[in-house]
Amino acid sequence: QGCVQKYIVKNYFYYYLFKFSAALGEEIFYITFLPFTYWNIDHSVSRRMIIIWSIVMYIGQVSKDILKWPRPLSPPVVKLEMRTDAEYGMPSTHAMAATAISFSFLIATVNQYKYPFELGLVAAFVFSTLVCLSRLYTGMHTVLDVIGGALISAVLLVLLYPAWDMIDHSLLTSPFCPLLSIVVPLVLCYNYPKLDYYSPTRGDTTTILGAGAGATVGFWLNNQYVAPAYTGENLQLGFPLITSKIVVVVLARFFVGIFVVLLTRQLMKSVVLGMLRYRYKFPIGDLEARRRLEVEVPYKFITYSSVGFSATVIVPLLHKLLGLM
Repeated sequence: QGCVQKYIVKNYFYYYLFKFSAALGEEIFYITFLPFTYWNIDHSVSRRMIIIWSIVMYIGQVSKDILKWPRPLSPPVVKLEMRTDAEYGMPSTHAMAATAISFSFLIATVNQYKYPFELGLVAAFVFSTLVCLSRLYTGMHTVLDVIGGALISAVLLVLLYPAWDMIDHSLLTSPFCPLLSIVVPLVLCYNYPKLDYYSPTRGDTTTILGAGAGATVGFWLNNQYVAPAYTGENLQLGFPLITSKIVVVVLARFFVGIFVVLLTRQLMKSVVLGMLRYRYKFPIGDLEARRRLEVEVPYKFITYSSVGFSATVIVPLLHKLLGLM
């Protein structure tokens, strides 16, 4: 582990296609696409996707560290990524996330917007397939890992779908929602399965649950105070023509929102890590200290819950102030 294997790229089309596809199952995609749906498409769609994403990813990450199935051996496999190589392989959480996000988006929008179901189904299938194939191409998973991840995600979607409306209603109206949204994920993170060596799975899980917790508190707060929804210039999927005004508004919302989200992430990382360094007395470059349970969990959770809250509360208020609602 940690040793970069040399390789020669013979087909740059496949190389860049699957490197890009792999990124569709990582933080860069989550932190852009999920807020985009909230700012420009539909609040209810975004809420359902975030709920499904959080549940599916937690189960997938925990399953890895319970099953402890190794990743493909290298050699003979050439691995194009190194960060996630310390994790176990089964199931592929890239496959789980891609399946959950693409098909939950399809299910949540097909009855609200006028577009052919067949087209949406093909798009969801292509999206999830590209991400799954990227895990094979980059050498990070076996075929069984990928199939297992996609199937687990599909089963969870089927099981959770009948309760979507009930869960969504409870998250918006229950007076206990803010407390439970913070406490339950924190308990799950602090009681994450222990390994004999450090793996980024606990940190990644805390990141996901933290973002989901912050967003959920934001959803509840917006509903309690009847925050204005994005209704005037939303991206309507059924329209054959999208005017230049809508495109400008959508892009403006996106870039303003992403700037605030990234600024929040960077600011909170510095503040929280600084407070934890002061509390536990470790130097700024001590990577081992940052991997300790008492440091990693609050660091990741507070940072990304702030990101989720910022995306659902602060950014909409700024959009309203700038006349982008």
